[in-house]
Amino acid sequence: MKKNDLLNQRFGRLTVIKSESSDKRGNARWLCHCDCGNRVIVTGVRLRHGITRSCGCLRRDVMRDRFKNNVEMHKHTGRTESLVNQDGISYISINRSARNKSGHIGVSYDKKSDTWFARLMFKNRYVLLKSFATMEEAIEAREEAEKQYFPNRTKTKEKEL
Repeated sequence: MKKNDLLNQRFGRLTVIKSESSDKRGNARWLCHCDCGNRVIVTGVRLRHGITRSCGCLRRDVMRDRFKNNVEMHKHTGRTESLVNQDGISYISINRSARNKSGHIGVSYDKKSDTWFARLMFKNRYVLLKSFATMEEAIEAREEAEKQYFPNRTKTKEKEL
């Protein structure tokens, strides 16, 4: 297969300065100089498709700008009480994430092991971290742990129903 000559070409913040040995899949690799002064070795595929555009400095800069312009972030900076509710319960343990696919907080499916996991964090420690054969078992374990560790929360939850 013919190797594309990327020498001296620019991709985002990277300028290709030297050809390197191919990776184990046979993809051409290139030594690149980043605008920030770092050097990084990247495959030609990642350069040509715009997947890699810097040594990592671009991501840092974008995140820094997002943080500077996010008023909500500034409100909560340095305030650990923003991470827990009035009962001292971590919001991550009681709010459903947008990535949650099971429909139940603290219950997830692991494709690799073909099992369901139930998790519950209390005072920055996992008090429940266990795998189950079925989703129903994992949900039941999570609800039992909630009753034990968050008694006020479960009473409030029952009133809402």
